[in-house]
Amino acid sequence: MTVTIDGSASVTINSGAVLGLTSATAQASTSGTSINFTDIPSWVKRITVMLGGVSLTTTASNIGVRIGSGSFEATGYVGGYGVTTTVPAANAAASDQYIILGSISAAADTLNGALIITNVSGNLWVAQGTFFRDSGTTDAAFMVAASKTTSGVLDRAQVTLTSTGAFDAGTINIMYE
Repeated sequence: MTVTIDGSASVTINSGAVLGLTSATAQASTSGTSINFTDIPSWVKRITVMLGGVSLTTTASNIGVRIGSGSFEATGYVGGYGVTTTVPAANAAASDQYIILGSISAAADTLNGALIITNVSGNLWVAQGTFFRDSGTTDAAFMVAASKTTSGVLDRAQVTLTSTGAFDAGTINIMYE
């Protein structure tokens, strides 16, 4: 399709192109240990994973994001997260997923924020994100930076717990473009 702007300029748009953001179906994170988003189209170059009011039943687990091609991949992640609270800052690295929450101080804590996963080239994806843990006593901000080369064309993303417990509140969704 060709679009003419003010009679002087024209732009040709590939008929297979999809313009703008596509939102998946938001999923309640009120039970279980993972939220899966599959069937991400092969043309996607950026995925935003969004968490709103997400809470866990335990303080013994972290929240992470895994991506993959054909399955959720649990190796090859390079990077980690940092956290700032009223106590000295901490950080940690992870090789099995993008860690977006290092710990919660109480089961009633909620997590809000977004992780943006962007295609660099081929199957190489970089992630960056910021999250806020609202605990009422030890609020904290988490920063994430990492990379991962998937085994093939990325077609899925998963928000998962790293250990025990389950989700018990909130909403999780993705947008892609």
